[in-house]
Amino acid sequence: MSHVVVIGGGVSGLVTAYRLRQRLGPSARLTVLEQSAQLGGKLRTVDLDGVPTDVGAEAFVVRNPSASRLVEELGLSVVHPTGATATIRAGGRTAGLPRRTFLGVPAGADAVRDVLSADGVARVAAESSLPPVSLADGEDASVGALLSQRLGREVVDHLVEPLLGGVYAGRADRLGLRATMPALVTALNSTGSLTGAASSLVPDVPGPRKPVFGTLPGGMRELVGALADAAKAEIRLGTTVRRLECPERRFQGTQRPESVFQGRWRVEVGPVPRPEFIDADAVVVAVPPPAARKLLADVAPAASAGYGRIEVGSMAVVSMVLPADVTLPEASGVLLAVGERHRDGTPFTAKAFTFTSRKWGGERVRLRASVGRVGEELTLRRDEDALLADVLADLAELAGVEARPDAWTVTKWGGGLPQYGVGHTDLTAGIERAVEAVPGLAVTGASFRGVGIPACVDAATAAAERVAAHLAV
Repeated sequence: MSHVVVIGGGVSGLVTAYRLRQRLGPSARLTVLEQSAQLGGKLRTVDLDGVPTDVGAEAFVVRNPSASRLVEELGLSVVHPTGATATIRAGGRTAGLPRRTFLGVPAGADAVRDVLSADGVARVAAESSLPPVSLADGEDASVGALLSQRLGREVVDHLVEPLLGGVYAGRADRLGLRATMPALVTALNSTGSLTGAASSLVPDVPGPRKPVFGTLPGGMRELVGALADAAKAEIRLGTTVRRLECPERRFQGTQRPESVFQGRWRVEVGPVPRPEFIDADAVVVAVPPPAARKLLADVAPAASAGYGRIEVGSMAVVSMVLPADVTLPEASGVLLAVGERHRDGTPFTAKAFTFTSRKWGGERVRLRASVGRVGEELTLRRDEDALLADVLADLAELAGVEARPDAWTVTKWGGGLPQYGVGHTDLTAGIERAVEAVPGLAVTGASFRGVGIPACVDAATAAAERVAAHLAV
């Protein structure tokens, strides 16, 4: 009977365990070790005044069908947005979020006339007449640098960074184009133009669009619970993994340690004075980069070094239920462009608001605010009452809503959001190559194929397939 230990009980670890159960059958022993007191990682649902409220990821994109298929596989129901459209605050005014953009990259000047200045629109209109641009194999570029050069800084600050900031909590100047917009790179290499590439990706189709997002009626805890049940694994919460080792390793000549492991794995858990050792035939590491770097330092040093080069970001989510007589704007939410300020000149604290009850429906008036990007750690260190006060001040100016919430909570996500910097694709490919040289070891998580739920499903499935193939030999 094979035994696999999965380190990390977030969505990546749980999907890995579930896929392993499917591939290895009922006799396999699976153990999921999670350091915190609950499963789910950044999928977390709380009851706020009796209302299921997602305080981490609230939805998944359906363009990549992996999450939708998984949810259907598990027998869960999907809810799509109501059709309310998003807005953006840029240049001191609020306008509808342009339809024909790809992650903020406009398909043409007409798409952005409401959110850019006349000079900004002219820069977009002229982009297709610039000398063609492309990225050679292995070449990458900063999102902010390339787009500023071709389209002007306004496009970056007013559109691209607000959208990418919601996904990565990062800065456009520090994010890599290949990892964050791979489809755009492919189209760019065909068209030679950013606007041409965006136009090919977001065709001008009249009428309502198909839903972009989906969620679960009872919150993302439904997915977490269904995965845990279906995996039929031994789940140990509050368990810190301190070390990985493979006792039967043999070093031959000058070969690197990670290329010569043989035999079973040993996982050390528990307090230092009273360690516990768990033996396994294979191990999957499904934790954020800082933790993965430490765990792999001895068994796969090249992979560990790669993880050490992945920067992580932090953010906070302020969730609230408002009184029944509050009227939210007729929009799904509002993004804030870089540098937007209150009338008195003070900067906004929130980077985005989701008007949850407008976007998803429901009887209660609900919303959430996202706070924090890379470089704004001081904001996130403030106490919860101060953050709430600032967010309510933002809400009053942006939406005209002045009310104290009936219930609220602040959830801080510290250091767990991987930043897809320039060269990230090559970096993660190097990590995977180093791990592939270690029999019985696999890695997965939001660092690899994307930070969204569908991408994590894809990465976790690949990790499970690698382990299953190893055990079948």
